[in-house]
Amino acid sequence: MKTRLMSIGAMPIFLLLISISILLVGCDRADQQAGILPIAPANQANAMIGSSNDSGVTGMAVFTQNGDQITFTVEIQGASPGLHAVHIHEYGDCSAPDGTSAGGHWNPTDVAHGKWGEGEFHLGDIGNITVGEDGTGRFTLTTDLWEIGTGSDVDVVGQSIIVHADADDFISQPSGAAGARIGCGVIVLSE
Repeated sequence: MKTRLMSIGAMPIFLLLISISILLVGCDRADQQAGILPIAPANQANAMIGSSNDSGVTGMAVFTQNGDQITFTVEIQGASPGLHAVHIHEYGDCSAPDGTSAGGHWNPTDVAHGKWGEGEFHLGDIGNITVGEDGTGRFTLTTDLWEIGTGSDVDVVGQSIIVHADADDFISQPSGAAGARIGCGVIVLSE
């Protein structure tokens, strides 16, 4: 008898859940018929930056897509004060202690190295980050030239972020004479 009473007591909750499900499906169909599309979450990728060449540099790079725009933000700590080049490199591999496993600059358009937004430049030629006396720095860039998670030639996922010991001079080929690699992080899709 006790088991039967619990089953009967659970019946209204079960019916309520079915009713809510039917209502939600009906609302979704009405939205589709009215031309209202569900809001898609922003695509996001990130790279945890670890020390290369025993530099002590760490940080985080985040790529966030909204519409056709991707905003890239990188924050580092443990670097010497001044300018440090930040580039996207062609391989998502930071296994070498000196960061060389990341390969050269990411350059899917096969053009000369340069300054972002001026003439020819690699899609990996991000620029220079200013690091303060406290060893921290932050840099932001917004562009429609990259993609996240599409698998296309301009998809940042699967590449790596490299922080260099020196500034990019935006002239020297093929990498701007930016010096040693002091930080490296593989770019992966955020979960």
